[in-house]
Order: sequence, then structure tokens, then C-alpha cells
Amino acid sequence: MKATFPALRAALLFFNSKKLIMKKMLTAIAAAFVLFSCNTKSTEPSVASDSTKATGMATAEIKPAEIADSKYMDIGKRFLANFSKGDIDTWLNDYADSAVYVWNSGDSLKGKAAIGKYWKGRWTGLESISFTNDIWLPLQVNKPQSVEAPGTWLLGWYMFNEKFKNGKSVVEWAHDDMHLDANGKVDRTIHYVDMAPIKAALGK
Repeated sequence: MKATFPALRAALLFFNSKKLIMKKMLTAIAAAFVLFSCNTKSTEPSVASDSTKATGMATAEIKPAEIADSKYMDIGKRFLANFSKGDIDTWLNDYADSAVYVWNSGDSLKGKAAIGKYWKGRWTGLESISFTNDIWLPLQVNKPQSVEAPGTWLLGWYMFNEKFKNGKSVVEWAHDDMHLDANGKVDRTIHYVDMAPIKAALGK
């Protein structure tokens, strides 16, 4: 039995040392795993953030429309000022030679000359016309959503007081959509107005 005790003691010491080594190894592995997990979690928000930024930039680049330069508002204000004076020739300076003028009713005129002829004819029956409460919104259309042309548009809303030489008058709101060409000239106007009271005042 005495001979066996040293052997047993040695065996116990061997197994105890093995357990200690295993504990240290398991502790080291667990610590490494925790560190790895922390590092992975800390980098994920950065990746997500970068991805969100990239997506946001891509979304901003493909906006169908956005506000254009406010300088285009001057065209609308100039239009009303020249028209109210009956200066149709100066009013026409902002139009392209091949411009198209369309009413919401479907009637239309093609070419600067035809547009000028029509409005000069209309002015022969006018005593005066004034504009108030005008609102202008310049837009840059990047991706047409329907039938609108790409490029720069100037949208305008205003009230007008039209007095005729026959003593009658009309006060109402009108709305214009104007498209500008590469030279900053209006090549298309869509004019929204209720023609019924105007025709009634003219006896038509």
C-alpha cells in the first residue's frame, strides 16, 4: 500500500494540474470570445451608418424635382409688369421664337409671332389690367413623373383685375406653368384661367 500512495499522489497532482490548465485555457477562450463580440458590435453601427449615408446620397441624387434658382422668379414678375403696361413687344422678349402657348381649355398658339398677335388683339378691348398677390415657384425637373418636360419650370399664381372698354370687369385667379429652354427663354406656357366670366364680359 505504501508503494501505491506516492503513485496515487502523483496521479492526483497530474489531474489537478490538468484541470488548472484547462480552466486557464477556457478562461482565455471566453475572454477572447467576449472581446471579439465587442469589436464586432462596435463596428456594425459604423457599417450601417456608412450604408445609410450612401443610400441617402443616392436618394438625393434621383429626386424627381427640386427647387430651382430663385432668379427665375424675376421672369414671372417681369411678365406681369410688362403685360400690365400693355407693352406686349417687351413682354415677348422672354419668349423663344418657337414657343407654344396653351390654355387649360385645350386652345393653343404656336410661335412668338402668333402669341404676340393674339395678345395685342386682346389688349384693344382692354381699359386696364392689374395683378396682385402673385406667387412664384421655380422648379428643376430631373425625372419627369408624367408628360412634363425635364428642365427648368416656373410656376405662378396671381389675381388679376381686368377692366374692359365696355365698362365691365373681371377679377379672378390665374395660374401659369412656364418651361424654360437652355437659353433661359420660355418655350412653353400653360395658362389656367376660367374663360367663362371673360367671355361674358365681352358679350361672347
